[in-house]
Amino acid sequence: MTLFFIAIAVIVVLILLEVPVAFAFGIAALVYGFLSGTDLSFHAGYGYAQISSFSLLALPLFVLSGTLMGTGGISDRLLNFVNAFVGRTRGGLGAVTVLSCALFGAISGSASAAIAAIGRIMVPRMVREGYPAGHATALVAVSSVLALMIPPSIPMIVFAIATRQSVAKVFLATMMPGILLALIYCALNFLFLRNNRSIRVAEPLPLQAVGREIWQNGKRASLAVIMPFIILGGIYSGIATPTEAGAVALVYTLLVGFLIYRTLTFQKVFQAGREAAILTGSVIMVLFFLFVMSRGMILADIPNQFAGMLLTISDNKIVLLLIINLLLLIMGMIVDDVSGSVLAAIILMPVVNELGIDPIHFAAIVGTNLGLGNISPPCAPLLYMAGGVSRLSLDQYIGPTMKFLLLGHLPMVLLVTFIPEISLFLPGLLD
Repeated sequence: MTLFFIAIAVIVVLILLEVPVAFAFGIAALVYGFLSGTDLSFHAGYGYAQISSFSLLALPLFVLSGTLMGTGGISDRLLNFVNAFVGRTRGGLGAVTVLSCALFGAISGSASAAIAAIGRIMVPRMVREGYPAGHATALVAVSSVLALMIPPSIPMIVFAIATRQSVAKVFLATMMPGILLALIYCALNFLFLRNNRSIRVAEPLPLQAVGREIWQNGKRASLAVIMPFIILGGIYSGIATPTEAGAVALVYTLLVGFLIYRTLTFQKVFQAGREAAILTGSVIMVLFFLFVMSRGMILADIPNQFAGMLLTISDNKIVLLLIINLLLLIMGMIVDDVSGSVLAAIILMPVVNELGIDPIHFAAIVGTNLGLGNISPPCAPLLYMAGGVSRLSLDQYIGPTMKFLLLGHLPMVLLVTFIPEISLFLPGLLD
């Protein structure tokens, strides 16, 4: 167990020193192998076998299709479509931001892509319409997490592979929490802005004009909106595996972008491919080193020892679930969502099995907690990325962010943890 804590300490220190996450895990794996006296070449073969998984091929396919959607201007059409419903109310642009992040998440599966595609458009637009800049930034940051919860979610693909669970069921585990969280964020947005008279609201249109606006924007965005239904419909109907659905999504994106919307060019495809390759490559490197280190830990029985240590703290299931939530929150604060999902699978799965918690339920606990951690200081990569988009200092948006987290995301974490039906209802339909 001592070597395990040393490896974790090395990872934390290196990340705080701003060493890239992949190299932090790689150095930690080398330190662990050296101190434990194990042959890392043996573990490297295991790591290579894991990242060669057919299911993991879905990751670059979804990343590339999502990147192409953002590069091809698809996000503009989604924003205009959602805006036609709620854009003409006080706080309506905030709700547009939340729902657009949710829709974009259902296309890309990446929170950072949602911030880049939606945040760069909506933050300046909200500020021009009189929204507090801190509120606009915070709303983009917290809404980006919906991309991690609404399928196809990249961290959930990785979690399913690491725990050998059904990718389709793991996808569905976080869908209902994601939808509920989107509705909560919309409600909080309206609540926080209800008395703000500086916000400019467009003149209401007659019902017939509203219907016409919805119809026109719906036609323009229809091919983008139905994409998640094509992906998920293929997976849950049994027609396609998640990897095959990712390939279909990529081909669909190229056809729509080149032949119908005509917003894609070969230069944009090259740019999107480069961005997707960099993101996928960094994720694969992290996963490889994590699997290498995890193999040594599993052979040393460290996960079961860690489970035994937690079980000596208390035999109360509620107390242990709260401890697990705290550990996941800390993981989310320190590492990215993909790394956190693998660490949770390796370290906490034995505890979960001992407590008799359904692995699919645990997937939802992991997804909601890591999302909360990714926008919680001190590290908060998604929070700082949103701040970079708006060019604000942390003190200008940390307050609004904490209100959204404490009143929205934290209660959802507790609901998902202690009411399993929220995350198990949809996966149960596949049985």
